Amino acid sequence: MADNNLKKWYVVRAVSGQENKVKSYIETEIHRLGMGDYISQVLVPTEKVVQVRDGKKISKDKVYFLGYVMIEANLVGEIPHIIKSITGVIGFLGEVKGGDPVPLRLSEVNRMLGKVDELSVNTDNQSIPFTIGEVIKVVDGPFNGFNGSIEKINEEKRKLEVMVKIFGRKTPLELSFMQVEKV
Repeated sequence: MADNNLKKWYVVRAVSGQENKVKSYIETEIHRLGMGDYISQVLVPTEKVVQVRDGKKISKDKVYFLGYVMIEANLVGEIPHIIKSITGVIGFLGEVKGGDPVPLRLSEVNRMLGKVDELSVNTDNQSIPFTIGEVIKVVDGPFNGFNGSIEKINEEKRKLEVMVKIFGRKTPLELSFMQVEKV
């Protein structure tokens, strides 16, 4: 089992729209055949897309390169044939018909992975759009329409503790980021 550490990134062409299925098929097959030494990562580059449905923000992972699944592998012996025989796999990118799969250049890998990292970093930066002491307006729930000031921010739970004046008395409310907006 020499050369196990000579892994390179390859692009597997998959049936469009089935990238995640193909990823799990490959992973299952690797596990079943005990080929973990040869294939270390299977990746579907995605980006987070926020959609608004029925007034609720929904964060979804959208496949970034349709029809492509990236694998970090040492393609020796039967491994390329095993991968090609997996349901939903069309073949490897860059291969000449009947030739060997062509690995991605490091710069391409970094660009693709960098894109993924960059996208995940962007969503993290947006996750706390509020500051303590800021005045917000409640836009959802029983206190819809009330204004209040932010007392505490719980980043993990994405909740805010807001002081709202109700009938002349200040009352603390726990609200999610989605239930309030900046004034």
